[in-house]
Formats: sequence, structure tokens, C-alpha cells
Amino acid sequence: MSGIDTDFTHEHVVVRQGARSGLPIVVAVHSTKLGQAIGGCRLAPYPHWSDGLTDALRLSAAMSDKCALAGLPNGGGKTVVALPVGGPPSTADRTAVLHDVGDVIAGLGGSYATGPDVGTGPDDMVTIAERTPYAFCRPVDAGGSGDSSEYTAVGVLAALHALCSERFGSDDLSLRSFAVLGLGRVGGHVLRMLADAGATLVASDIDESLRPLADAAGAAWVTPQECLSADVEVLVPAALGGLLTARSVPALRCVAIAGPANNQLDTPATADLLHQRGILWAPDIVVSAGGIIHATAVELLNETSAQATVRVSGIADTLASILHTARTTGSTPAEAARSRARQRIHGGRG
Repeated sequence: MSGIDTDFTHEHVVVRQGARSGLPIVVAVHSTKLGQAIGGCRLAPYPHWSDGLTDALRLSAAMSDKCALAGLPNGGGKTVVALPVGGPPSTADRTAVLHDVGDVIAGLGGSYATGPDVGTGPDDMVTIAERTPYAFCRPVDAGGSGDSSEYTAVGVLAALHALCSERFGSDDLSLRSFAVLGLGRVGGHVLRMLADAGATLVASDIDESLRPLADAAGAAWVTPQECLSADVEVLVPAALGGLLTARSVPALRCVAIAGPANNQLDTPATADLLHQRGILWAPDIVVSAGGIIHATAVELLNETSAQATVRVSGIADTLASILHTARTTGSTPAEAARSRARQRIHGGRG
């Protein structure tokens, strides 16, 4: 589900049954106009493998826009392994799946490189790298840039400062109330950072075992549905996408939204619904780019982590510019972001 109106004209799409695992593996390369396509490897259950294909097409197209808006010399791609509905694979089965992924990526000759996503982490990139060199965000001791979740969260905080400045006239987060929906690797970091900033917090996750994170941050714990419609100023979606729909938007009580969850809108038209309600939505392709900005700066540009983190902080300026364009042209932030991304992609590597 994509909130950015992208076309589905991809340069290369591979669908292959893993030789070892027997599972369907999809690698979608959307664009290499700006350079090597990059995008995470998602291991997730799907009712049917074709649902994984649809996800890969949408996510890779959004990744092209994300890289363009982040100023990266890369295009967008995505790997999706459609797991059967049920428990996660065993250790041996997981290794087999990741080796199959590595073989498919190796067959693309360097046009695409993968990193962590839903269901995978830095250690999994080491396993993939046993079959192809085109895997990033490996642990630091394995020659990579490490877990990107902290830097994604740094980018989210930068975006929240820009969002609050545009919506409220001040970027002081201690003056605002936030609902953080999803306390995984990125959402947990965001919650702690907001607590450190003195914000008033509500939090939730489908996993009740994460409630201590909310307690430690001084956040009120509610159900996911209550969190989505909480009476706060800013909603921070940090779980899976598709939560903003024609059905859920009328129930929102926030006045602004920015979070790291990918594909927050079920359809592009939902951006118009938010706009009509006066809810300022920060495009997720801008807000969630911190991890990939940090990883590419460290692994491709050979910058230090500190230098790369400065680049991540630039998300605030990017988002501020997009929100300003949307306000002055009377368009939605989604339209402003899409237009800017398309201009850069169509300009190519030059």
C-alpha cells in the first residue's frame, strides 16, 4: 500500500522459488537512473505469494522516491520473501532462505543491493553476504555500518522538529503531545528520544511485552486502536503501513502526522482526505530515510558515523522545504514530495 502515487514500470522484476528453501523470492528493481538500486529484504507472512509481489512493487517504487528526496546516488529496489502464515522459520531454514536471496541478488550483477527490513536485521545481511557482496548494514565488526534503526529514529526526530515548526510555529517538542504507534526497533528509539525531549506521550504496540518501554518513557499505554485515535497533537506511526484509510482518517483527533512506518496511506487519495481535515501529513518517504542515509554515507562514501549523522539531520531541512512548497502552492505534502522526487529521477545521474 503506497501513499505516493508511483507508477509500476520497473526495470527488472525477478520471481523465483528458492532452490534451498522452496519459498517464493521476489526482487523488484524499480529504477537505476540515479545509480545502483537499494532496498531492504523483507521476510514476512503473506496469504499468497502474489501479495508479496505487490508489496515488492510498491515498496521499491517508493524507495526510488525516498532515495531521490534524500539526495542519494541510488534508485529503489526491494526484496520480499513470502513466508507461509505461521511461525518464523527455524535457524536452518532461515539460513537457506537468506542464501537463496543472496543467489537471486548475485544474479542481478550489482544493479541492486539489499539491507535489513521487516523480519531481517544486520546479522542476516552477513548470511546474505556469503552469497553476494551486495548486502549493506552488516554489523560494524563484519565491515558494515551496523543497525540502522537508531539513525532512522534520529531522522524521525529531525522531521518532527520541522513538522512542529511548520504546524505550530515552534519546534520545541516539550510543548507538544505525541502518540507513538509501534515500539519496535525504530519506534522504541523514537519514544525514548521524545521522552528525553520532555514531550507528553501516549504509546502502544500489538506486542504487550513492550509495555515496559512505554512505562520507562512515562507514556500512557493504550490499545493500538486507541493510540491511532488518541487526543494528541501529533501521531507517530511506527509500525506496519496502511493504517491511514478512508475509514480511519475521520476518527483521527491529531492535527499532524509524521512517523517512520512505510506506506502509511492505503491509497494516494487518502492524502487528500488528510488535507481536507486540516491534518498536516509528513510523507513517510522523507521521514523514514535516516537509516539509509547513514548506511550509504558510511558504506559507500566512507564517512564516519558522526559525519553520516549530520547528513541524517538534514531531513529537517528537506521536510521543511516540502511542507513550505505544499503550503505556498496549495498542494498536499504528498504532491510536493512526488513532484520533487520525479524531477530528480528524470534528471538522472547528471
